[in-house]
Amino acid sequence: MGIRKAVIAVAGFGTRFLPATKAVPKELLPILDRPIVQCLVQELVDSGIREIILVTRAGTQAIADHFDTQRELELHLTENGKLDFLSKVQAVAQMANFAVVRQGQHLPYGNGSPLLAAKSFLDTGEPFVFLFGDDLVLSEIPCVKQLIEVHTKYEPAATIAFQEVPDSEICRYGAAQLKAGTEPKEILKIEEKPKGVAPSNLAQLGRFILPWRIIEILERLAVEVQQGQMDELYLTYALNQLCCESRVLAHPIEGRWLTTGDPLRYLEACVVYALRDKLIGSDFAKFLSTLDLGPSSVVR
Repeated sequence: MGIRKAVIAVAGFGTRFLPATKAVPKELLPILDRPIVQCLVQELVDSGIREIILVTRAGTQAIADHFDTQRELELHLTENGKLDFLSKVQAVAQMANFAVVRQGQHLPYGNGSPLLAAKSFLDTGEPFVFLFGDDLVLSEIPCVKQLIEVHTKYEPAATIAFQEVPDSEICRYGAAQLKAGTEPKEILKIEEKPKGVAPSNLAQLGRFILPWRIIEILERLAVEVQQGQMDELYLTYALNQLCCESRVLAHPIEGRWLTTGDPLRYLEACVVYALRDKLIGSDFAKFLSTLDLGPSSVVR
C-alpha cells in the first residue's frame, strides 16, 4: 500500500533552549534562513509525501502560521520590489497540504502521544511516516525516501531509521537489538537509553514508517499510563510490542544525522549547514579559521 501521509511531532516545550523558546517554538529556530521544521517538510516533499500533519501544543500557533499565506508580508515585498524574497515566502505555503492538530492535555506525556493526537487524520490500515521535530539528516537520497524504498521492497510491518554512533553516545538514544543472521536487519527489540552495555551502537533517530497497528498499541498503553502502571507513553514501548508481533526492520541510513535537541548539537547543525551553503559556505569557513579556539577564549 502506498505511503501518502506523514506526521511531524512539534509539540515539545524546548526547555533546553529557554528563555529563547518561551515565545518561539524550538522547531522554528533557524538553520540559516529556514526553520528546523521546514527542513523536515522539505525532506518529506523530496520523498514524495505531500500530506503532512503537524502535531502542535498550545502556544505554538506560529508553526501553523509559518506554512500559511501572509498577505501583508507578500504585499510589502511586492511593493518594494523584493521579488526573490516574495517567491521564497510564497513557496513555503505551497510546499504541501498541511493539517494542524493540537496535542490535547488529556493525552499522556511522552513521544507516542503525537500519534494519538493525529489519529483522526490518518487512514485506517494505511502505513504512514512519523518524524520527530528535532532530527535533521543530510543525505543525497532523502532519509524518508530511503525508508520508503526499503519498506516497499521488503514489506515489513515497520521500518525504522538508525545510524551507528560511538559507544560513549549510545546511552543517549534507543539502541537496536537485532535478530541474528537477518538481512535486511530485523529488530528483536529497542533498548531505550541503555545504562549498561548496549545491545549495539545502532541508535534510533526520528524517522519511522509505521503501520496503523501502532495506534492501537499506543491507545492500550495510554490507558496503562493513566492508571499509573507506566511512567510515560514512549513510542519505544509500542515498537517493542510490534516487534513481538511482526517483522520490523532497522535501516542504517546513508547520510549524516544531526540532532538539534540541545544547544550544543543545534549549533553544530547550524555550522554544518552553513559550511555547505553555496552563498556563504566559503566565507564562513574563512571566518572560522580566524577564531581563537584556545581555553582562554571560552566565555560563560
